[in-house]
Parts: sequence; C-alpha cells; structure tokens
Amino acid sequence: MTEVVDCDVAVIGAGVAGALPAAALADEARVVILEAGPRIDRQETLERFWQAPVKLPEVPYPGSKIYPHPVTGDPDVWYVQEGPEVFQSTYLRAVGGTTWHWLGTALRFVPEDFHLASRFGRGVDWPIGYNDLAPWYEAAERALGVAGDASDDLGSPRAGPFPLPVIPLSYSDKVFAKALAGTDLGAVRPTPQARNSEPYRGRPTCCGSASCIPICPVQAKWDATQALAEAEAKGARLLDSAVVVGLETGPDGHISLALVQRPDGSRFEVHAKVFILAAHAIESPRLLLHSASEAYPRGLANSSDQVGRNLMDHPIQLSWALAPEPVWPYRGPLSTAGIETFRSGGFRSSRPASRLEFGNDGWSWPTGAPITTAERLAKSGLTGLALQEALRQEASRHLRLSTLVEQLPAAENRIDLAPDQRDHYGVPRPRVHYRVGDYARAGLLHAEQHQDAIFRKMGASDIQHADDFSGAGHIMGTARMGEDPDTSVVDADLRAHDHRNLFILGSAVFPTGATANPTLTIAALSLRAVEAIRAMLGA
Repeated sequence: MTEVVDCDVAVIGAGVAGALPAAALADEARVVILEAGPRIDRQETLERFWQAPVKLPEVPYPGSKIYPHPVTGDPDVWYVQEGPEVFQSTYLRAVGGTTWHWLGTALRFVPEDFHLASRFGRGVDWPIGYNDLAPWYEAAERALGVAGDASDDLGSPRAGPFPLPVIPLSYSDKVFAKALAGTDLGAVRPTPQARNSEPYRGRPTCCGSASCIPICPVQAKWDATQALAEAEAKGARLLDSAVVVGLETGPDGHISLALVQRPDGSRFEVHAKVFILAAHAIESPRLLLHSASEAYPRGLANSSDQVGRNLMDHPIQLSWALAPEPVWPYRGPLSTAGIETFRSGGFRSSRPASRLEFGNDGWSWPTGAPITTAERLAKSGLTGLALQEALRQEASRHLRLSTLVEQLPAAENRIDLAPDQRDHYGVPRPRVHYRVGDYARAGLLHAEQHQDAIFRKMGASDIQHADDFSGAGHIMGTARMGEDPDTSVVDADLRAHDHRNLFILGSAVFPTGATANPTLTIAALSLRAVEAIRAMLGA
C-alpha cells in the first residue's frame, strides 16, 4: 500500500518562493515542504569551493543523476537545447534553492515596469501595479534583511527606511563615481542588497569574503534556509530528496495529490487542501506539463497553452578593462553599486530598459582572473618576486562592468519536454527553445556603447567587450499571471485559473521581466499570496 502524507499545505520547492510562505503558514496549518534536492552543509560546501580550481557558481554544489541541474559553461548538461540560441542561465536543486549562490541584489521594480504594454506598446501589462505590491516589498525587505539608502529610492517610491544601513561603496565604485561626476553617463548609486551591514536576525555582518557567488561563508547574505529553519521550528515538515514526479486532480478539478519519488525508487503520495508549486521557472512548468492526463491532455494549469511559454532572462553585456591606477578589486561583496539611469524612460518603446552593475570581482567572471592572470604572466617567463609584482600591478587595476537588459516575453521562447531523454526519475528533461530577440539586442548594443564610454572617461586601457550575451540566472515568465484565463496561467493572487487550490509562486509568474534582479519581487509576490492561501484554507 502506498504511503500517504496528509497535510493542509503542500509546498513543492524549498527556495525563496516556497520558504517564505511555508514560514508564514506553519504556525496555523500543517505544512509539508517537498524539495527535490539535498540539504546542504555550509562548511563542506565551502571546502569544495576553496579546493576547486575553477570557481563556477555551481562548483560547490555538484550535480548528479540524482540531483541534476544546469551548469555554467556547459549548457547541454541538463537542458535539451533546441535553439536558435543557447539558453545560458542556471539554477540549483537543493534545500534553499538558488539563493545559495545568488548575488544578493534586492532591487524593487519601478512603477512603469508593471505597465509595459499600455505605456510603451511592448510586451504585456501585469494585472497588478506598483502600489499593490509596495507594502509587500516592505515585508520582503524585512524578511530578507535588505541594506540600502532610503534617501535615494532609485525610482521605486518608499514608505519607510530599509531594515539595515546601506552597504558602503567600494573603492573602485568611488573611482567610477569621481570619473563620471557631471557627465550624462549616469550617477553611481549604492545597490540595495540582502546582505547584513550589521547583525540582523541571528546572522552576522558581511565579512567581505568576495565569494557571494557561489557561497557566503558566514550567512551574512540571506538565503532561504533561514526561512526554512523558521518554518521547521513552527512545526513544518521538510522532506529533502523528495522529487514530485506528478500531480493528480480530482473530479472537481482541484489538485488531489502529489506523487513523490525518492532516489531509491520508492514512492509516496502527499494529500493536501492547498498545493503551492514553487519549483522554479524551469521545474514548475516541467512538472505541470508532465502531469498531463486524459482530463488535461496539455498538462495541468494549461488550458491557455501558456505553461512553459514566454521564457525570459536578463541578457547581459559583459565588458572589462584596466584602470590607469590601482582600484583594488577582489574584495568585499561582488557588487555594491550600479547605474539605474536606464531602468525607466520613454526610450522603452524602441529599446529595452537596462541597469549597469559595477563589479568588485575584477576579471574573475570574464577571464577567470586572478588565477589565469598569474598563469599568463608565469608563461611569459616571470618568476619569483618579479611575477609577484607584475601580478599585483595588473590585478589591482582590473575593472568589470555588466549591464542587465530587459527581454520581452515571446510565446516561442519556451520550456517543454524532451520525451526521449528522461532523468533518473523517468521524467523528461526540460527542452529549451530560446532566442534573445531584436528588442533585447538593441539594448545589448546600447550597453556596449555605454560601457565603452565609461571606460574611456576613466582613461582605462585594454578595453574588451564580450562577443555575445551572458545569462543572468534570472529565469522568468513560464507561467505568467494575468486577468484573462485564455492568455495566462495564474491570476493576480497567483492561483491557477484551472485549479483553484493550486498556487504557482516564483519568477515563472512574471508577465514581463523589467531589469531588477527578480528575487525581491519573488519574495514580495509570495508573501502577498499568503492572504489568498489563508482564505483557501478557511473555505
């Protein structure tokens, strides 16, 4: 007889979108959290990172046939890429999700981001506006512990201060700010981030280890394990290595159960009054599509045929150069400032919004420096003190800029299933159809020109621009929210149009992607959805 786990709320996915509602609901309902990946030991993970010769974001979190996930630099390791361009962004399968290796940037959307179609004739509008989400942004900032400068709202109106004082600008940020002062290239402004500038909720102050990606060694940067610990302390049950391989419905169209498989092949069922699908913008549509049945031949929540469609990222233009004088990178948080000038404006009718991020990580992203710098200098014949001095002279001048560009939703950009390529659990791997699009390409071109002008204003040399876009890791849009069930998957409360006890949380529900890193908006939307989930529990 199949084991049955009975609860009030079944949460599928233990990242930010699942952890925050689980913590909010656990003291009033029986909550079970199902996570496909393992629990992570921070010290063991740190040791893997320190010993790895190449510091990719996924290096501390080795994938396997049991815990598969995409890997930076090897796009075919998990995705089945159908083109015409390669989708490059990745995510983790683990307790805590991708918040283990997120940067920590915690920006709000600006008001016009919610009205792209009506304001600029592009994309679609959200079914909610900035004012609907503003109080939940505040709640999310408190939950994550966001540090920022409340005197500068960066275009996103605020009702109060940030929970924590601003993270100071780095030395290189100040060098950029001095060079750009009085120009039309943009003001250098501190970036709000979910990173402690002072102790907060049991977490220490940032120690400046410069390894936010892939792991914060002291948990000064917020990650979802904090909310999960809160949920478990309230009585929630977290089951790791528990892969949901299917959802089933009852005669009323409600989700009746989740079928869960362990790595050893054993299975059990989870029955709940409410199901929260928070398994990321790749895994959520993958599960819905795989749960097709005679009653729902196109998959669950998919009467609109929008599940898996409108895949978006923030394509990145990456550039790097040598400063004329030392700026001392490779210290502190990986980014502490940006240029927000181009996040809004009338130009969005013809080219996308964008935001520029200043890197404190030197050339580590584009070239693998400083390790590759030392290797190159050694191969040139330098040894001993001469090698040491040459490395200091060059690495101390490394500059890095990256611009995140808004991408429009497009139905042909999508996730579907590759039935001939299945994982360890018998579920088809995600097949990706992706193209950046002309609109985003115009933004990438503008970004390169902007970055080039900044470097030249600084008097930088050895200016280099990446030949093509990079992925931001901001996977969005595959189960969009909207008022019309014919063109969207969930409503404004993130409830599936087709199944009234199914809530889909996470960046999958974004109708458009804007330019802000999505985590804070994911958190705000997830906390907002708790009200509707409570109402469903009481019905």
